[in-house]
Amino acid sequence: MEKLRGGKIKVGLADTTFARADMAAYAMDEIRKKFPKMKVEFVRRTVPGIKDLPVECKLLYEQDKCDIVMAFGMAGKEQVDKMCTHEASLGIQMTKLMLGKHIIEVFVHEDEGKDEADLLSIFEDRSRKHAINAILIATNQQELVKMAGKGLRQGKQHAGAIGAAGKTGVQK
Repeated sequence: MEKLRGGKIKVGLADTTFARADMAAYAMDEIRKKFPKMKVEFVRRTVPGIKDLPVECKLLYEQDKCDIVMAFGMAGKEQVDKMCTHEASLGIQMTKLMLGKHIIEVFVHEDEGKDEADLLSIFEDRSRKHAINAILIATNQQELVKMAGKGLRQGKQHAGAIGAAGKTGVQK
C-alpha cells in the first residue's frame, strides 16, 4: 500500500438514484470494517441513471484523483432497462480502457431476486464483496491472485472451485 499517498487510499463511489438500495453505503461500511487501520477517503457522486455512470467514474479519477473507483447501478425488469444497463456497462468498459484504470462495476438486476428481501440481500452482498475486491485491486492485487479459481461470487453464495486445490487443469 506504500504506493498510495503515504498509506492513504481515495475511493470513488458513483451510484444512481434509480437503484432500490444504497449500495455505496454498504461498500463504505464494509471497507471501514475490513480495513480498520487503513486511511480511507471516500468521494461519492450520485447520478440519475445507470448510463450516467461512465462519465462520473472518469471524473472521479481525473478531477478527484481517486485511487480506485466503484460504479453501482441497478437494471430494472423491463427489456429497455436491460439494454440501458448493457450500454452503461459498455461505457464503463470504454472508460476503463481510455484511462487504463480499473472501475469495479457493481450492477444488480432487479429480477435476480425472488422477492424484495432476496433482492436486498443481493444488493448488500454484491456491494460488500466488491468493496473488498476494489481495495485489494488498488492496494495488494496479489491477494486476489490467491483467490483465483475458487468459484467466488458476488451477490449470492460462492459456487466453489472444481477439482483439488493447486491443480490447474492443464493437460501435460
